[in-house]
Amino acid sequence: MTRKLLIILCLSAAIAGCRNETRENPASLPVSTPDARINATVYDSGFEHSHDTYNGLSSASDGKIYYVLCSELMDVAGQFYCLDPETGEIEHLGDLTELCGEKDMKVVAQGKCHTNFHEMQGKLYFSTHLGYYSIIDGMEKPGIPEKGYGPYRGGHLLALDLKTRKTEDLGIAPDKCGILTMGMDTVRGLIYGLTWPLGNLFRYNVFSREMEDLGPFTGRGEAGKGQEYRVICRSFAVNHDDGSVYLTNAEGDIKRLRPGQNGVETIAEEDMRKDYFGTYEIFTSGSMAYNWRQVFWHEPEKKIYGVHGNSGYLFRFDPEIPEMEVLERITSIPSKRTGMGDQFSYGYLGFKPGPDGHTIYYLTGAPVYIEGKRVRGAATTSRGEAKGLEDLHLITYDINNGLYLDHGAVFYPDGQRPLYVNSIAIGNDGTVYSMGRINRNGKTVTDLFSIPDPFKKYD
Repeated sequence: MTRKLLIILCLSAAIAGCRNETRENPASLPVSTPDARINATVYDSGFEHSHDTYNGLSSASDGKIYYVLCSELMDVAGQFYCLDPETGEIEHLGDLTELCGEKDMKVVAQGKCHTNFHEMQGKLYFSTHLGYYSIIDGMEKPGIPEKGYGPYRGGHLLALDLKTRKTEDLGIAPDKCGILTMGMDTVRGLIYGLTWPLGNLFRYNVFSREMEDLGPFTGRGEAGKGQEYRVICRSFAVNHDDGSVYLTNAEGDIKRLRPGQNGVETIAEEDMRKDYFGTYEIFTSGSMAYNWRQVFWHEPEKKIYGVHGNSGYLFRFDPEIPEMEVLERITSIPSKRTGMGDQFSYGYLGFKPGPDGHTIYYLTGAPVYIEGKRVRGAATTSRGEAKGLEDLHLITYDINNGLYLDHGAVFYPDGQRPLYVNSIAIGNDGTVYSMGRINRNGKTVTDLFSIPDPFKKYD
């Protein structure tokens, strides 16, 4: 036997031994429990007009959970709250219309916060959006005011001081539309946003207080008709090393905006048009098309992790190569078993890394069975909405070892299912927070709920 062959055989045996060790010690890693029932804790924030919330939820360095409950009414604004997990007490931090200085103006209310919070130098930065719509040609459009009210004035950028608890109004979106998407370079103090329905891009400098209108990003956005229509990207990824901001368009192009530049460049060597993600008509509403749904910048790897909403595929994008890797379909195990697609037409926004920096948490759907038969929804919809009834499952994915886990379905204490769930925050103790619909005293409202740390059961 030659020395070279001997080395090869020894290496093969060593590799096989490692594989066998993993198989023989499955208890060393947690396993999926998709049939488990997770009991959630529901909070009562006291807002009787609360409606569906998208993003608008984050944990902060003080250990508290900050969130906005939205309103779809013309004259009732969204409300800003803070939960102290240690005491369970909820603090009301303000009415969005009042925080924007519009209390007595009789204009369409600041009904939503559609973005997550970003923390820099002791302040939380976020933005506002309208929640009052008119349905025109089957699609949501800015609401037509009534009863002597004026039109919506535009989304505002706001900053909460974590110590003084005072909220400062930083300014209004340059095109007077709502702010749909927001990201922040917390090193350079730059806020980036996309407006709705026009899809214009803007940049705001926290230090100089300068607002820059960078113009249309994607056709006529969701205000367009026919071939001018484009669904707008809902999430930015920001590289805090060089300040580059990444986003996508409905065509599936990955775009980059560098600090100091006013033009967005296309990354020509890679895109979101993957067979696994599906095929879409980019001029039609009812899906996110080839846009990614939710993303974040993973600092240790200098890469972007994200989920494609309609397909439920997790991906990793390295902008330096550039290269896109499709990693895992992180839909629930019951969905995988049936081949069921996401019931929420845009996919789910509840996707975020946890405090350990390597565990991704994701809230997604699963089929519901009644008397042994699966409840089926509508085939299509032209709006961002759930096409049918679904369970809510908590999924985790470990970046370090590629371990996917389905922790089971979430239920309220009285057996209700959380519905229209599109937000997530993870507390310092591993508790998962979100907001969903709940039937309370005969009325459907949206409120905060929490899920116990899914990994405590493995301790």
